[in-house]
Amino acid sequence: MSGQAEVEVRVPDIGDFDAVDVIEILVKPGDEVNAEDPLITLESDKATMDIPAPQAGRIVSLKVQLGDKIGEGAVIAVIEPAGGAPATPAPATPAPATPAPAAPAPAPAPAPRPQPTAAAPVAAPAATPAQHPKPAAPATGGTKQIVVPDIGDFSAVDVIEILVKPGDVVSEETPLVTLESDKATMDIPSPVAGEILSISVKLGDKVSEGTVLAEVRTAAPAAQPAPAAAPATPAPQPAAPAPGPAAAAPVASDAEAPRAAHNYASPAMRKFARELGVDLREVKGTGRKGRIAKDDVAAYVKGALQKRAAASVGPAIPELPAIDFSKYGPIETKPLSKIRRSTGLAMHRSWVSIPHVTQFDEADITELEAFRKSKIEDAQRQGVKLTLVAFLLKAVTVVLNRFPDFNASLGPDGTALVYKNYFHVGVAVNTERGLLVPVVRDVDKKGLFEIAREVRDLSHKARDAKLTPGEMQGGSFTVSSLGGISGTGFTPIINMPEVAILGVSPAAMKPVYREGEFKPRLILPYALSYDHRVIDGVAAAEFTRYLSIVLSDIRHILL
Repeated sequence: MSGQAEVEVRVPDIGDFDAVDVIEILVKPGDEVNAEDPLITLESDKATMDIPAPQAGRIVSLKVQLGDKIGEGAVIAVIEPAGGAPATPAPATPAPATPAPAAPAPAPAPAPRPQPTAAAPVAAPAATPAQHPKPAAPATGGTKQIVVPDIGDFSAVDVIEILVKPGDVVSEETPLVTLESDKATMDIPSPVAGEILSISVKLGDKVSEGTVLAEVRTAAPAAQPAPAAAPATPAPQPAAPAPGPAAAAPVASDAEAPRAAHNYASPAMRKFARELGVDLREVKGTGRKGRIAKDDVAAYVKGALQKRAAASVGPAIPELPAIDFSKYGPIETKPLSKIRRSTGLAMHRSWVSIPHVTQFDEADITELEAFRKSKIEDAQRQGVKLTLVAFLLKAVTVVLNRFPDFNASLGPDGTALVYKNYFHVGVAVNTERGLLVPVVRDVDKKGLFEIAREVRDLSHKARDAKLTPGEMQGGSFTVSSLGGISGTGFTPIINMPEVAILGVSPAAMKPVYREGEFKPRLILPYALSYDHRVIDGVAAAEFTRYLSIVLSDIRHILL
């Protein structure tokens, strides 16, 4: 023993949450932790939250198990501080001096508060008390603004998921959006039943208490379901969600804990996963901090079904055996960045799911380049740098308008093509953390200077790690340009769910035979990769030929 004073880690003030489920234990006795390292994850009916270590040290023992219900002041672990025994942790331990009352109090306390939430997911056995929230919904059909309620000491919290859209019909306690702070993820439910008229926030917005989230048209018929959804015996109802985390407990083990430690998911996503029978520890989240979104769960299920189907048809691709490279010489291992991992998974999924074919072509951009240079000073006065990329995006929309199959996506069942009546073009941007593809929206409606300004701003945000999820979604076609680097050609991988991508290589001066003599011309090589399930070779050749015509004579952009 080191003789250091051991410190009890207790549940801090977590707002109005009592008797909260322990759904993940992220450490084990003997682990070394730093200050603010998460120790356990708690989940209520509205939020998931990590409880961090108050200081650095070694975990001596754990006082909770998966499935336990704990409240403010409950002891969760004992830490032996690193170095000298600090003075600050000591007060932190007695600070929650009321753990004993806090634990018993939850039994009656949670009953009134979680009533609406517990009733919504488990609304099968309905009773009929006329609770005060219930009459509010059925009053008279009208509109109601839904605002962020009291969420404790959190402000400027990120909107990381929007779970409904205009036109959706929701019940009381249906989750509308998911918010995430640095410590917790929480769903904001609808206080009334009705139809969503509008959503007032978007992904990446920061909201606080009182921020308007949506407008709902309430309906008088909600009077019947309202009383039915509020059981007179709420006490057993909160116990219903308990089997969720408890059910996962037998599957978990100390060895699996580190894997689960990185799986962040909102309560709505956990419920969704439970309904599908998905073990979230097996799902790789693509959101911030590895957060699991609905698309991640859906992709996992789809992948599992495809693997099962492939197994029934033929042998699967054998896994690569582990190799100890240190046997052959010195090595250094560096983890891939989150972006590189996510990009790699997306590219692999695209490559194995889509039959890629690549069509190569080139365009004479001598006149285009002369025009671009003539407008450099005008662009500088506008505060932008006019590059070839702006012309490429504008030219691509002209071609997509003529060949709409390239501005479409294959339907989920593979039997229909979804045509997009908008031109949102993604631009691949290389960053230190990996490749990102921000989207320039409505390119067909914007001028060259405006496009150049947006490309510049989005590129800066990508390199500064300030892109929002919304700025990387909704693309209908992608352009990847290596013009500023090197190469004579490459085969880009399609950015699913798009059906084509244009890869552009550096332009070069070449002798071209014209009017009885060779003349130096600036030639731009490019390659179009396309989904052969949707597009055939003739259509691809026509696409690249017409793109060459547009780039060779930029007046086509005006047509």
